[in-house]
Amino acid sequence: MSHVFHRQCRSPLPVAVSGQGPYIVDSTGKQYLDGCGGAAVSSLGHSHPRVLAAIKQQIEAIPFAHTGFFTNAAAEELADLLAESAPGHLNHVYFTSGGSESMEAALKLARQYFLEKGQSSKRYFIARRQSYHGNTLGALGVGGNQWRRAPYEPLMAPANLIAPCYAYRDRWNDESEWEYGQRVAEELSSVIAEQGAENILAFVAEPVVGATAGAVPAVPGYFKRVGEICRQHDILLILDEVMCGMGRTGTLFACEQDDVVPDMIAIAKGLGAGYQPIGALMVSDGIYDAIAEGTGYFQNGHTYMGHPTACAAALAVQKVIREDGLLEQVNGLSGQLFPLLHERFGSHPLVGDIRGRGLFIGLEMVRDRITKAPLPETTLMHKLIKAFALEEGLMCYPMAGTIDGRLGHHVLLAPPFILNTSQLEELVDKLYVAVDRASQAIQPMLYQEAV
Repeated sequence: MSHVFHRQCRSPLPVAVSGQGPYIVDSTGKQYLDGCGGAAVSSLGHSHPRVLAAIKQQIEAIPFAHTGFFTNAAAEELADLLAESAPGHLNHVYFTSGGSESMEAALKLARQYFLEKGQSSKRYFIARRQSYHGNTLGALGVGGNQWRRAPYEPLMAPANLIAPCYAYRDRWNDESEWEYGQRVAEELSSVIAEQGAENILAFVAEPVVGATAGAVPAVPGYFKRVGEICRQHDILLILDEVMCGMGRTGTLFACEQDDVVPDMIAIAKGLGAGYQPIGALMVSDGIYDAIAEGTGYFQNGHTYMGHPTACAAALAVQKVIREDGLLEQVNGLSGQLFPLLHERFGSHPLVGDIRGRGLFIGLEMVRDRITKAPLPETTLMHKLIKAFALEEGLMCYPMAGTIDGRLGHHVLLAPPFILNTSQLEELVDKLYVAVDRASQAIQPMLYQEAV
């Protein structure tokens, strides 16, 4: 019996014993192609020698020094590198141990920023349905993932949730993508008018929605208009790039493709690529200066923030991405993977949409491609695909509740940036077998419902 309190108490897990490149090997010797990067984490794959060397070097020097007493060279250099690469005036980096901490820090900093400016009435957030911003209570409160929120609703501060930018489902037939984006962005203006700008702290959104909706990118013009609305009403724009950032979509910061510069960006997963737990919050000059010139102290903190070994690992990861030209490689691989997916799944009767950016891709499963009707919840299609994929030696990230938290299924792909062409083909081949086996498994249920 395991004494580990696993995520799921009734599902025994294989034991991972080694990893090399895009593969993980379990204790039986079975090999799995990591087609989802764990959870869009392992952008460099596993056991990258330069990253391992950097970790070893830091551990031998000093593995930990509390940031209440010291800074460290790895944190300083990593912050310099991130600030140099960030859009606009996002010149300050607040380190955390993961994405939820980064988002929690963003929410608390938004409140303190306006307190420092004497605007104490600002206390509410606006976010979007079908989003996910982390598992802490504050982050859950601005998230739109109904399944994750439900047990803790009584404990959370309320947020106003508006429509996502979900063109596959919500764009009208007679409007262009640009028109749709402008229409849905204006819902933000409506809520601000109802609640009063003097009461709103920030608008929170993922540039490309991750696990909850399955790699849904915003249409052109949407985030530019959102940024204009926020500036017009003195409301902060907080972008959650925990999943879609750090090169995953083909640019280091996903928002670079959306013609918008936010006030804060939360990053994590791809920052350290899983080699050590780390996240960060990128903060604009204006917000930092308000704190520095006011109380001088951000009222937040965690024991392991700015951890030297974690920062050394992340610094090595980010140097590899730059030195090996991996952003260009992401775009090149994306240009190969999308056609492969369309070739294999473009006419599959249960695949309605193939979407995403870079190596952040979602396949939405449907019962009917024409009407876009979702599969019945009872099919548990996401669980079947995951199980069959693992049997085939593939890790992918299927989820349910794609449409509204209850209906809809999708598969998320977020493979390492280091794949070669044959591994892309292996990914698509194994995924096709898994989806086909799951499709066959649910046919009796679909037939029974039809009659």
